Amino acid sequence: MLEWSDVDLAVRDAVRGFVDKEIRPHVDALESGEMEPYGIIRKLFATFGIADMARDSLNKRLAKLRDGGASAGTKSSSGSMFGGDGGSAGMGFVVVSELCRVSMGVVTGMGVSLGLTVPTIMGRGTLAQQERWLPDLVTYDKVGAWAITEPESGSDAFGGMKSYVVRDGENYILNGQKTFITNGPDADVVVVYAKLNEDEAGASPSNPRDRLNPRDRKVLTFVLDRGMDGFTQSKPFRKMGIHSSRTGELFFEDVRLGRDRLLGESENNAAGDGRDSARSNFSAERIGVAAMALGVIEECLRLCVEYAKTRTLWGKEIGQFQLIQLKLATMEVARMNVRNMLFRVIEAAQKGTSISLAEASAIKWYCSQAATDVAMEAVQVFGGNGYMTEYRVEQLARDAKSLMIYAGSNEVQITHVAKGLLS
Repeated sequence: MLEWSDVDLAVRDAVRGFVDKEIRPHVDALESGEMEPYGIIRKLFATFGIADMARDSLNKRLAKLRDGGASAGTKSSSGSMFGGDGGSAGMGFVVVSELCRVSMGVVTGMGVSLGLTVPTIMGRGTLAQQERWLPDLVTYDKVGAWAITEPESGSDAFGGMKSYVVRDGENYILNGQKTFITNGPDADVVVVYAKLNEDEAGASPSNPRDRLNPRDRKVLTFVLDRGMDGFTQSKPFRKMGIHSSRTGELFFEDVRLGRDRLLGESENNAAGDGRDSARSNFSAERIGVAAMALGVIEECLRLCVEYAKTRTLWGKEIGQFQLIQLKLATMEVARMNVRNMLFRVIEAAQKGTSISLAEASAIKWYCSQAATDVAMEAVQVFGGNGYMTEYRVEQLARDAKSLMIYAGSNEVQITHVAKGLLS
């Protein structure tokens, strides 16, 4: 059976120290919105040299591109959102799981910027575009957002997409709306997916049947900067959980975009249609849920074990009752299963093999459900205290529930798993 490496364990202990010093004392402020998460993330990057490592890795990549050693439009080989190769995947997952024990929102805000925005620009952008946006994003000096979801599309992200661009000479005009966008209220750089609104060649303007079905229109990918004319970012939503992550809406009203903002600067990107880009990111995002779930489960188990040893009823520690033992044992089995799924991902990264979309969906489905079940059982173990914010298990339960919707609802994951089996 795989185990965490000595390096992974050393990173874990160091991150725990950082969390205890820099995050736990501020959880209430993060949850209330009094404190934004971005400063903490930047302090994390500075403390562990993540910004410097990311900057060095990017500079090497850009130098290679300039020398013609790689081409724009190729995907990053990064094994984690922190950069590096597959050998560092375990280290990245350790950081994610440890942070999620205390503040999942810090991770989602960091993960969307580094795990979705950066790879999309890196995988689809020209050299000039990568030079323009990536230096500040990889170091988290600027915050990124990744905008696909719309109010009426939900899980039908591409078919139901209504945001569109039309050509205006060499430029494009963007209109539409995105919702549930992590970092949306505060993002400096936003990757936006929109459909190209055009008639098919040879179509008759008088016969709508000759025109391309809107569901099948080409999806293009653009990069927007905060403050552009016609681009509005909403105030943060109020949510059930992950309060330390700021989520909002984006509005586009006749936003003029030069071709330099179209990733790849071509409607026929070497990396494929915008759908292809998004699907590869879906897999990475769903795999990341395993690390997030592990953090929730481990923290719930730690709190419940401590509580079972100190809480007494009828003159006994509640840990002596078989029902409580069953709950703790079930949590431990969930922890082992989720951890082993994560090790499967790490092993694949080390071998340079990819995880299929179906397997990524299976991992996300199981791990998010396991984390939610464990967190709700933790509330039960604590009884009335579990309903009180100061005992923290209620926060873990709310955060865990979000994982069943985050990165695509679990109902959608089931269809992907089934399609993988039936194909």
